Amino acid sequence: MDIKLLRAFVTLAEQGRYHQAAEALCITQPALTKQIQTLEHLIGLTLFQRGRHGAKLTVSGQQLLPGARDLLQRHEIFRSDVAGLQNGHAGELKLGFGISSFQLAPLSVAAFRARYPSVKILLNDLPSAMQFQLLTDGQLQCGFVRLPAPEHLQAAVLEEEALVLAAPERFAAMGDFRQVIESNQLLQLSPTRGEGLVAQGAAFLRAQQLAAQTLAAADDIQTLLALVAAGEGVALLPASVRHIQPSGVVLLTLSGEQTRWKTGIAWNPRIRDPLRDNFLSVVLTPDK
Repeated sequence: MDIKLLRAFVTLAEQGRYHQAAEALCITQPALTKQIQTLEHLIGLTLFQRGRHGAKLTVSGQQLLPGARDLLQRHEIFRSDVAGLQNGHAGELKLGFGISSFQLAPLSVAAFRARYPSVKILLNDLPSAMQFQLLTDGQLQCGFVRLPAPEHLQAAVLEEEALVLAAPERFAAMGDFRQVIESNQLLQLSPTRGEGLVAQGAAFLRAQQLAAQTLAAADDIQTLLALVAAGEGVALLPASVRHIQPSGVVLLTLSGEQTRWKTGIAWNPRIRDPLRDNFLSVVLTPDK
């Protein structure tokens, strides 16, 4: 059923006269008459009784009017929602981030919210591998991730991240990180939670020809740092953990191969999304 037929029905019911209703709809009176007749034919009911005093609703028309008004209102709300999404000024924005973007992601969200206050933003801490899958499936609009991203996704480099050694503060004055690693239990994220970081740490250890005394895993960075602070071992972590570094933990600088990697923002170019594109514009061209 064409929405214009319902609009004609409601307008005529409110105006009470064909001439006035036609003017309100910006159509001719014969065109309005045809629309009302078409609607009555479609539903098999007489909606108006036409007489000297204009168009008067029948009992059927009176019963259907509230529902028709409600449909028109919901149609206008839907059109408004579509317009907001089309220009990227409203809607919901789902973002992912990791420890390497612990500071950058919230700052980007704050800058975007200042320009688009009507947008609802959901920011979730997710491993890069999970973000890539959600971006592929269309369940995430942008992700602050470890690069490189899969070929079917598009990405832009934002920062360079460095690997550091988180150790109890008693090791602060020790200049040889090799000795610290070889003499302590090595704590790391579980591979399912931090596949990229685990691989980075393993590549660093191989490049340095180092072997950990023992290995222990945890499911999040905060737990690793708490274990380090308690003297339970050391951990190879992104330098960005300085933003959540607890007391009792020092971050030792590492040198050599496999100590640096790129981080950035990734999205699915196959999905048309003006809201996402506005967010990317804020992140990639912050001065505009």
